[in-house]
Parts: sequence; structure tokens; C-alpha cells
Amino acid sequence: MAAKTPHPIKKSRGKHGAAKTAPRPAAISGVQDPDTWDEAACDGIIGQLWTLRDKLLAYENSLAPQLDKLDPGHRASARNFAHYLRLRQSDRRPLQESLARVGLSSLGRAESHVLANLDKVLGILHRMTGKPWRPPLQDEPAGMGSSRKLLERHTDELLGAPPPGRAVRIMVTLPSEAAADFGMIRQLVQSGMDIARINCAHDGPDAWRAMAANVRRAARAERRPVRILMDVGGPKLRTGIIPAGAPVLKLRPLRDGFGRVVTPCLVGLRASGASLPIAGAQAHIGVDAAWLEQLEPGDHLDLTDARGAKRSLLVVQCEDAGVLAECTRTAYLVPETRLKRRRKGARPRSSDVSDLPSPEGSLELVRGAILRLTRDANHAPVFKSKKKQRQPVPAVACTLPEIFKDVCVGERIWFDDGRIGGVIRRIEKDWLEVEITHARDCGEKLAGDKGINLPDSQLKLPALTAKDIEDLAIVAEEADLVGLSFVQRASDITTLRAGLRQLGKPDLGIVLKIETRRAFENLPELMFAAMACKAAGIMIARGDLAVECGYERLAEVQEEILWAAEAAHMPVIWATQVLETLAKTGLPSRAEITDAAMGERAECVMLNKGPHITEAMRTLDDILRRMQAHQAKKRPLLRALRAWSLPSEIQSQ
Repeated sequence: MAAKTPHPIKKSRGKHGAAKTAPRPAAISGVQDPDTWDEAACDGIIGQLWTLRDKLLAYENSLAPQLDKLDPGHRASARNFAHYLRLRQSDRRPLQESLARVGLSSLGRAESHVLANLDKVLGILHRMTGKPWRPPLQDEPAGMGSSRKLLERHTDELLGAPPPGRAVRIMVTLPSEAAADFGMIRQLVQSGMDIARINCAHDGPDAWRAMAANVRRAARAERRPVRILMDVGGPKLRTGIIPAGAPVLKLRPLRDGFGRVVTPCLVGLRASGASLPIAGAQAHIGVDAAWLEQLEPGDHLDLTDARGAKRSLLVVQCEDAGVLAECTRTAYLVPETRLKRRRKGARPRSSDVSDLPSPEGSLELVRGAILRLTRDANHAPVFKSKKKQRQPVPAVACTLPEIFKDVCVGERIWFDDGRIGGVIRRIEKDWLEVEITHARDCGEKLAGDKGINLPDSQLKLPALTAKDIEDLAIVAEEADLVGLSFVQRASDITTLRAGLRQLGKPDLGIVLKIETRRAFENLPELMFAAMACKAAGIMIARGDLAVECGYERLAEVQEEILWAAEAAHMPVIWATQVLETLAKTGLPSRAEITDAAMGERAECVMLNKGPHITEAMRTLDDILRRMQAHQAKKRPLLRALRAWSLPSEIQSQ
């Protein structure tokens, strides 16, 4: 590391050539509190800053052998990151308060250039107290200007150049339909999509290739660069399949506030096993084909529903695919239900109903309930004696039973994105016993294939599964960057890089998805490991992070990740539920507009799929363009405010 040649600061000369020292701060005009500028106090601050500086450099020197192994383009950033980590190892608030009292930078926005900021403050303090100042011998890894250029370079290498007029990129998760719908992807590109995300936890290789081909074709057609991120699925820790409930179909007409029918429920009757929909039908049932052909408009179809209630359907329309009937009273149809045709002057004929939907299998859980998490997907509910009665204890399988050896009694467990929470109370060879501690007053339903989070457990699951390693071959062919899901330790990154080298893509960009508590706690280790790559970044997966770290702590956690990434000059992708209500319903919530504005502090914002995704993209584009004039990372920008004019007078009464 080359050192700068020291040059003493020249003192200005007075009228007769005598050296003029800087005036004592206490004598500066307009200062109201002379004690603030006390030279002894300033000397104390200088001593603290020199001690701090020595600690920063000592920590950097202790890492020198490892820093030399990083990618050359990231070494200066790694040095600054080391300084930042050491800076934040102690409570600096008293020092910040002392600096603020004398009107100096309190180091609160020094992330991107820690040593340079510290040296500037030291230099000013020396001049204020009339002490000679020499620039430090140790060269600074980054200054304010060079740190900005480093971040821009690293971001361009990973995410591509930003679009005109907007510094923050927009990433969109592609839905399954994108594999066959080129028009959809072209519309996304036209609306401002800079990066397309393909989630390899869903669909399959053929669909991924088709999506990637459509993205490249749309980018060529619109003459805009669009990069492709492919996330490898990672280990799927989820609930197993829960058998579906008994088939039942509820027919319910629309009623007004007085209970009067406004619109009857329209049900389509078609031959058993048929799948062709009947126009206008809200639900479909199967019936005997020969019986169906005899139906005519005006026929009444009498039935006794699952509750024993007498009901009747009225046939209103017949077509080739079947008939359309209306129901004006709520009815529950089950496989035992029979429809009896009633027509004036004709003999009644009847048919069984079929093809009824089965409700999704689920378990009803309330606070205080016991749930057993089993190894065997076919495990039947177990029983527990209580007050001389055998009551069923709900049980559900775990898709990764190898985690049983990594958990301990007393550790927390969360299901379905944090909707249901509990504590592990007992561990046996084939099952865990969980006491439900978090659920709504009315209880919750736990379905199959729902996520499981174990924030307190030290899980030894690898970030890359055997399937992920197979999928890497397609990722290497189609993607510009790869997302590493559920990364927890530096060895996960090493494994991914080794796989990419074998596939001839050692320089493929890597995005670390920070979605577990352990990943957050190991963030410095992960970031240093990522800086061995040519291009690397971080995705803040706020959904899983909120479950793992607690919703109350999420705001703090995402801030700390943003600060660390700024110190390492590493691009950040702001993800999960950004403008989600707008993308799904077409109307945003007030809270998510404010949340989207926070995305200006990242280098990329990710939107999830939804029927109104193009509208969400246009809204996000507008928000980001507005906010970049007001905010740069943690630093507010004071552009002229055009909303207000200066009042010419003040009304005091």
C-alpha cells in the first residue's frame, strides 16, 4: 500500500513576515458559548481521534494477508469496510456529541470514506487549536469523491448502467406466464424494468430458458439493456403435504344489507370429468352426461344439501358445454348430494354430483395448542391423553427432517411467513413437539408447503442443494448474475464460486440474499468473501428477515445492512413487498409509498409479480426520480423547495 509523502501545512505570514497562527476558536465572532471552544476540550477530542485512528489501522493490518487475496477492484473498499467495522465496535456517541459541540463532522455519515473523514476532522481541529498539521503517512483507501466512484463502478459491473434520469435500477420478478407471453415482458421493459429476476425455486429449466429468451428479445426490440438475475432455490424448509379436506362446494348468492338477494350464484353443470368452462359460471359441478342433455331452461333442480336444507337451482341457459343454473339461497354440495329435475308434466329424473373441489388441507391452531412436526410425510395425527379422553394432536411433516439434530428445546419456530409462532418444548427421534405461542385470538390455519423459520437454531444446511448445483449449469448459460438464497457462511460463497468456475463462468455476478438471522450476524464475513468476486452485491430479503429477527427489529436491521454495504461500496437490492398492494390490487397503501421512497438509498429496488405490475413500476420510477433530488444514502440534499414561497408577513392573532 503506497503511502503519501507528508507535506507540512504552510503557515501564512503577517505584515512583517512573522508566522500567523490560526485564531483561537473562543475568539471567533458570534460564538455564544466560549466553553465549547475550550482548547483543552479540543485537545481531548484530538487525543481520542488519534487513538481511534490507530485502532482502525491496526485492525486493517491484522487483515492484510486476507485483503491481498480479494479481487483487486475491491481491495480499497475492503480496507474501508474494515475501518468501518472497527469504528462501530464501540459506542461512539459521546465522541460524536463532543464533535458536534464544536461544529465539526460527527462521523455519522462517514461510512463510505471512514479514514478520510477522520483525517479531515483531525486536520480542522489542529488548525483550530493552532497546532501544526501534517497529512498522515498512511494512505486513505477512499475519499468522499473516490468512494462514490467506487460504488458506481461496482454497481455498473453487477447491475448494468442506470437508465437516463434515474440512478436506482428496477428489478421485477417474472411470473410463470412470462415463459409463453413475450408481450408481457416487452411491456415490462417498456415500463422501465432494468433487471429481470427468474426464481429457480419455481417452474423448471424449459420455462427458465423461455423467460430468459423473451427478456433478451424484448431488450433488443426496445433497444435497452436488461440484465437477468437467476436465484437458485436453496434448501426448502417447509411444512409437508396436509391431506385435503372432504369435497364440498358452497353456493352463496350476493345479498344487500337487508339480506335480500341482489345477484344469484351462477353454477355451471357439465358432464362428469369435463373441463371446458361454462361462460358466466362462478363454480362448476359434474353430473351424469345423459341426464345433462335432457335439461332445458326453466327446469328446477331440487336438492338436499350437506346440512339437510332443502334447496333448488333454476336452469337459465343451455349450451354445448353444459348448462348454467342460478341459486338464490346458500347451499353446501357434497358427493352424496343428488339433483332431482322438476318440470311440469315430466317425470322427475336425478343425478349425483361430482368433480367437487376439495378444500386445501390445513390444521386449526390456537395459542397454547400443541403441534407435532414429524419426519414422516405420511405420519398420522398422534393422540395424547387428557382428562381420560384421547384427543388428537395435530401433526405435520417437515420437508428437511435433518434439521431435527440442530434444534434445541426452548428455541423459537415460525410458520407461514411469521403468521404462526411457537416454541420447541420436546424433541424425540421422529418428531418435535411445539407449543403455539403466536396466533390470532380466533386461531390460524396452517396449510402444507408453508415456510418454516428457526431463528434461534444453528442449522447446518448448505446454501446449495444437489438440485441447485444441477441448476447452476442453466444459470451459467442464461443469467448475468446469480442470487445465492439462504447464504449463511463464507463457505457457501466458496462453494458457489467453485461451481461457477467449473462451468467456465468465474466472473458471473453474485448476489447474497440476506434472509436469515445467521446471515445477518455473519454479514461482515459474507461480504469479505463476496469481495473476492469481480462483481457482488446484497439483497435485503425483508420478508424472511422480519420473521427471523422480529418485525420490531426489522427497521434497525435493514439500516445496519445499508450502512455496511455503503462502507464496502457494495450495491444493495431493496426487496420484498415493495408496492405489493399496488401490484396486486391496483391501489397502493400509504405506508408502502413511504417504504418505496426508502428504496432511493439502495442501488436497485425489486418488485414482485402481480396483475398491476406495470402500474407499480411506473409509480416506483416516479418516486425514485423525485427522491434522488432529496436524498443520497443517509445524506439529505437541500435542493430548492418549490412548494412554498416566503411569507411576507406573519399573522400573530
